[in-house]
Amino acid sequence: MILAISEKADSYMQFMTVLFLFVLVLLVTYFVTKWMAGYQRGRISNANLEVVETISLANNKYIQVLRVGQKYLAVAICKDTVTMLTEIPEQDLILSDGSVSKTMSFKDMLDKMQKKTILEKEDGRDE
Repeated sequence: MILAISEKADSYMQFMTVLFLFVLVLLVTYFVTKWMAGYQRGRISNANLEVVETISLANNKYIQVLRVGQKYLAVAICKDTVTMLTEIPEQDLILSDGSVSKTMSFKDMLDKMQKKTILEKEDGRDE
């Protein structure tokens, strides 16, 4: 009888130890990710290059609008190549101040990506 109680206590302690380690790993991962995001943001905050907008055309094929200094360029990005398409006058662009992405929560971004994935799958089935 005492042996059975002892085994239950050992199992419980093992479970609590594993649970504690799991939570600890999650916390460390969270804080390291936050630190890396701040570090990367600080590294590129004064750069002359900025990706203004990206649209996916197909798997591994994108068109991006880049700000290089004071010029805006449209480039095509494929698996092995990057091709400049054209220079875009600033007055032809609709530029946002970027506040939407800064205030968007992770849940909102995840929902947006899931909707985009669903729409891409539906577009693929129709063709």
